[in-house]
Amino acid sequence: MIDITKNYELKDTRSGFGIALDELGAINPNVVALCADLTGSLKMNNFAKNYPNRFIQVGIAESNMIGIAAGLALSGKIPFAGTFAVFAAGRTYDQIRLTAAYSNHNVKIAASHSGVSVGEDGASHQMIEDIALMRSLPNMVVINTCDFNQTKAATIAAANYFGPVYLRFGRPAVPNFIAADQKFEIGKAVKLNDGKDITIIATGHMVWQAIVACDDLQKQGISVDLLNIHTIKPIDQQAIIESAKKTKAIVTVEEHSIFGGLGDAVANVVVHNCPVKMKMIGIYDHFGESGTTEQLFEKFGLTAKNIVKKAKDLLK
Repeated sequence: MIDITKNYELKDTRSGFGIALDELGAINPNVVALCADLTGSLKMNNFAKNYPNRFIQVGIAESNMIGIAAGLALSGKIPFAGTFAVFAAGRTYDQIRLTAAYSNHNVKIAASHSGVSVGEDGASHQMIEDIALMRSLPNMVVINTCDFNQTKAATIAAANYFGPVYLRFGRPAVPNFIAADQKFEIGKAVKLNDGKDITIIATGHMVWQAIVACDDLQKQGISVDLLNIHTIKPIDQQAIIESAKKTKAIVTVEEHSIFGGLGDAVANVVVHNCPVKMKMIGIYDHFGESGTTEQLFEKFGLTAKNIVKKAKDLLK
């Protein structure tokens, strides 16, 4: 179990992407990067500076960026196309569907500022439907990372994987608790705690909230099986089924709509293999709002306190 009393460094996940992209540039001449006027926000500055001949600033032309990325992939390059999640999945959906997913091109979509943790930017920029959109596309891999180290590892793994990848990360600084030398495997869940009473499955920024909730529940005598699902698609069916058979109760936690996200993906697995009781924590048929990350997490129940409550309610 992760020690929540340890003083973990707070780091933003988008910086993990930026560091990994720069490192990839040094070791793989086929890695190229594109950005839609958000180089600083996506932490792509170092790559742009160090490899100017492999960086394309497309401006505010996100759909065009995906088309260019697909063309680069056809020529043997490994393009990372970066912008905010609201644009990466929403504005460019048609281009992603046809030029990346349908054609199965080796395009990597780097989507930052996802979920309601964008905060004061408000509902227009709080993308809570992107996992649903990307997960529905054939050939698309969907990754949602929990901290700096995991985002860095996921970016490197995405570069080594042939095919379209949607890589989702965020803006706020969060505890960096995953080991730097972790083995990141696309489609493989990370077991953070072994338990027998209830399963908590979390993704992205919600993994830390789930860890805190797990610690609280364990102190109350409730044994928690805790899974970090960093890959929503392909999802680790074996890990989910094994845990569901053991605990027979699952709570899923995500900074995303409950429609089409992690909860739906987990429910799809268990309903076909081992139906168990479930509760989903996420955004319930509602757009985001303007406010601080903390205020919005509280409003939408994306807190350790609410995870504990839902878990205990389910066990009743």
